[in-house]
Amino acid sequence: MSDSTRTIAAKATPPGVGGIGVIRLSGPDCLRIALKLTGRQLNPREATPTRFHSKGGDTLDHGIAILFKAPASYTGEDVLELHCHGGPVILDSVLAEVTALGAELARPGEFTERAFLNEKMDLAQAEAVVDLINSQTETAAKCAIRSLEGYFSKKINYLCSNLRELRVIIEANIDFSDEPVDSIKNKEIKTKITEINQNIAELIDRSRPGELLSTGAEVVLIGAPNAGKSSLLNALARAERAIVTATPGTTRDTLEATISLEGLPIRLTDTAGLRESDDEIEAEGMRRAITAAQRADLVLEVRDDTQ
Repeated sequence: MSDSTRTIAAKATPPGVGGIGVIRLSGPDCLRIALKLTGRQLNPREATPTRFHSKGGDTLDHGIAILFKAPASYTGEDVLELHCHGGPVILDSVLAEVTALGAELARPGEFTERAFLNEKMDLAQAEAVVDLINSQTETAAKCAIRSLEGYFSKKINYLCSNLRELRVIIEANIDFSDEPVDSIKNKEIKTKITEINQNIAELIDRSRPGELLSTGAEVVLIGAPNAGKSSLLNALARAERAIVTATPGTTRDTLEATISLEGLPIRLTDTAGLRESDDEIEAEGMRRAITAAQRADLVLEVRDDTQ
């Protein structure tokens, strides 16, 4: 559990070299650290060009500092963003200075955790942040944004509201069981139960496509040797991923390629050809092929139409 008395810091941009790199801080010491690092008072939500300097006065970088005052920030706490030049050495030196001034390195996901704990978002929206970051297709990103904006949360809250109303009616009937219950009450209970069941079924139906958009569908190609599995994988991937020869048994292990089909990420898996064989290595390849097929969302059996 996150300790709100700690001020945390982390790089907000991925590793590598770029024009801009961002370091983000969140916690009660943001104002103090900003003053020490820049030597000036920052106006909230104003991009301020400034010099970042060390405790000894040496210039670490020239960049932009932006302060977000609580509660109007991503985490609901004071948040400080330092926009530096995007070189690893620069970012590391500024981050080291920030930690020397009292900030602690954030745990993975701790900024979003604090946003959840400070009621800036619910759990479904917090999970949507991860889905959005990990989106492999445009469709998956759009679905994650809908969840982040509260679409899924509204459905859940509506379902919870109906359950509470149903519980009140049932508990009232139990508490006043000595009094006759009219048919209208019974009919209302049945109607609400039917509606709740429909809502739950709808959420379950929608969860599977959402999971596939987030994680991708696993499609496994199986078939006899030289049926065209590797050729099909190469054609769908639009790259020479698998070795294709006229010799049966060329593919001995599973081989994966990721494609996007109408917005759905698909992990294609080429497998060893299935046939009777005394070859130990080929037998192991066929065992792996069967294992892959058992866990797949879809299995495509490839057949040679000339045979």
